[in-house]
Amino acid sequence: MILVTGATGFVGRALCAALIKSCPIRIAVRNTAGESPVDGVDVVRGELSATADWSAAMAGVVAVVHCAARVHVMNDDAVDPLAEFRRINVEGSLQLARQAAAAGVRRFVFLSSIKVNGEQTDPGRPFTADQAPGPLDPYGISKMEAEAALRALARETGMAVVIIRPPLVYGPAVKGNFLAMMRALWRGIPLPLGAVTANRRSLVALDNLVDLIVTCIDHPAAVNQTFLVSDAEDLSTAALLRRMGQALGRPARLLPVPVGILRLAATLLGRPGIAQRLCGSLEVDIDKTRHLLGWSPPLSVDEGLRRTAAHWMTAPQSARR
Repeated sequence: MILVTGATGFVGRALCAALIKSCPIRIAVRNTAGESPVDGVDVVRGELSATADWSAAMAGVVAVVHCAARVHVMNDDAVDPLAEFRRINVEGSLQLARQAAAAGVRRFVFLSSIKVNGEQTDPGRPFTADQAPGPLDPYGISKMEAEAALRALARETGMAVVIIRPPLVYGPAVKGNFLAMMRALWRGIPLPLGAVTANRRSLVALDNLVDLIVTCIDHPAAVNQTFLVSDAEDLSTAALLRRMGQALGRPARLLPVPVGILRLAATLLGRPGIAQRLCGSLEVDIDKTRHLLGWSPPLSVDEGLRRTAAHWMTAPQSARR
């Protein structure tokens, strides 16, 4: 039996759909979640906290995949964001893991974030799995602290811990900035990003991430390791927009506004982070993942974009607005 937390989330739903084909699963969802996203499986409800009781959920479980988290948000309204991230992502995750170890669970797979490494990379110097962390925001800090606590627990109890740090994940039912990009391309809105060709950003298709998670559940070489994941092809912002446009059957209308002007405009608007995400680089090196696990992403970037576009285009029109 495999326990999956965060089963109603973007990654959790896809992971459950993949796992249920080959093994029994149990899913953990929040108390406020609606109906189970997976038919015919055990469901436990709870909240990540330092006092949560997960003992009943661990019965018969051999591995836990922990996808649930307080996720990164653009406009956080918490009085103390770092404290709130720590309450759920550190204290809540550690409580779940402690009870898993006490119940004899053999492996705990933790979905972390590339934000543990940092926010940007220099040209030709991608992030690696074993370099010193450099998180800059509360979310990244909380994930780093959770990783450290889980590694300590692994040393203390013998339960194997596997950590996966994905960059931006896209795929069917994606939301956020990636969805906004698709909408703009579909509507033919001119975008001032045609000159953003020198940066490189790593992405990971949802199916590729799920494939790696499934691999890490029982691969002997994954024990107590940290892995980075991507589609193995890094794109500039302009290239991503053009290839997403191709997947949608819509030409990307890109205006060649100089990168310096884009950065200046974002600074004047008080949103320098937007310019960094659009114009800066964030590359990850997956050589460790390839060599230690013998893993390669099964989907190409273009196939991942095609699946994302196909799902979006078949959604009800109201969902595409």
